[in-house]
This record gives sequence, structure tokens and C-alpha cells, in this order.
Amino acid sequence: MLVLVVDSSTPAVTAALVEVSAAGVAARAQRCTVDARAHGELLAPQVDAVLADAGARPADLAAIVAGLGPGPFTGLRVGLVTAATMGQVLGIPTYGVCSLDGIGHPVAVGEPVLAASDARRREVYWAVYDGAGQRIAGPNVDAPAVAAERARDLAVTVAVGDGAHRYADVLGLPVRAEPRYPDALALARLAAERIRAGAPGEPLTPLYLRRPDAVAATGHKPVLQ
Repeated sequence: MLVLVVDSSTPAVTAALVEVSAAGVAARAQRCTVDARAHGELLAPQVDAVLADAGARPADLAAIVAGLGPGPFTGLRVGLVTAATMGQVLGIPTYGVCSLDGIGHPVAVGEPVLAASDARRREVYWAVYDGAGQRIAGPNVDAPAVAAERARDLAVTVAVGDGAHRYADVLGLPVRAEPRYPDALALARLAAERIRAGAPGEPLTPLYLRRPDAVAATGHKPVLQ
């Protein structure tokens, strides 16, 4: 089955095409551009590009996997709206995966791992994974010092992700070079069981973790005094 994977929860705008079979998950094509200000401009052309790279059409897709975040409101919703719209138009299921799982799960081999992405405002989105790659804490958004303390409580020995690179001095942990951003193949593998089983599609509920900066006004200021 041919599956599209999209993620826009971080500055890395990712679209990938994978093949899911009984034997596993194999990459067919991928495009990833790091640009925190151009999610809306980049994602749709990258979806077109990976389909073209694989010689496929939208009608060939069996499912769509989307990273649910956590991530900033503006960027994250680009990927989720794209995935939900394509799923509805094509009549195929959509499946969501926590984007931090796509960073921490591939690294968690026998030792606890802290995955962290940059949440701006001098904070990180973070989660902890045990040696088998299962998430045992998070996702949360906190100051790096708070994430570091929780990581120590859980005997974490290594960190990964763009947030870990940015705040390595605060976290006080060795930082793996990759994956710096959510790995599309890992996201697909985490959804593969649902895809193979033909599970019903899921609402793509974003993990914002905090309120957007822009909020509706609660009252109206009188024009005349």
C-alpha cells in the first residue's frame, strides 16, 4: 500500500511517500525543507514532488499519516489541514502520530531517550521514551530546565531533536546528531499496524499544548465616550 506522510510541526516541512506491506515499511520518496516561515508555501509542492518522484498519482494512495505535533499553531495546522483535506477528497483514511515519537522512537534502543523540539519562548516540547521506544512521559511544553529535571528522574542517558541541540547546555545530556526533526519513515512505522489492519481513519487532532498567541476579543470597546 502506498502511503503519504506529512509533518509540519517543526521548522522542517516534510512530505514522504512510503510503501507499507506485510514485510515492513519502505521509503519511496521524500522531500524535507527547513524553513520555519514557509510551511504553507512548501508542503503542497513537496507532496506533488514525492508523488512525481515515485511515478504515482494521488489516486494511488491508500492512506495518509500526519504528525500531530506538538508544534506552533501556524505551522502545525498546515500539515494537518493538508492531510485531512486530501483524505476527504480521495476517500482514504488518515492516521495521526505524535511528531515527537518520530524523533525519539528511532533512537530509543536499550536506553531511555529525551526527545525535544524548539517551542520558542525559551521552551521545548519534550517527551521521554524507554529503551523499547515507548513514550513514558509527555508530550509536554516546559522550560528546558524542567525537561532536564524530569529526564534525570527517568534515568535518561541521551537526548535528540532540534530542541536538544539548542539547549544542550541546560539539558546536560549527550545529544545525538539525528534525527533532528520528525523522521517520516518512523512516523509511518508507528502507524503501520493501523494501516495494515485497515483501521478506520482518525480525526487529526493537533497537539498544540498551549493556546495560540491570537485570541478572540472578550468584549467591545465603546466607540463613543
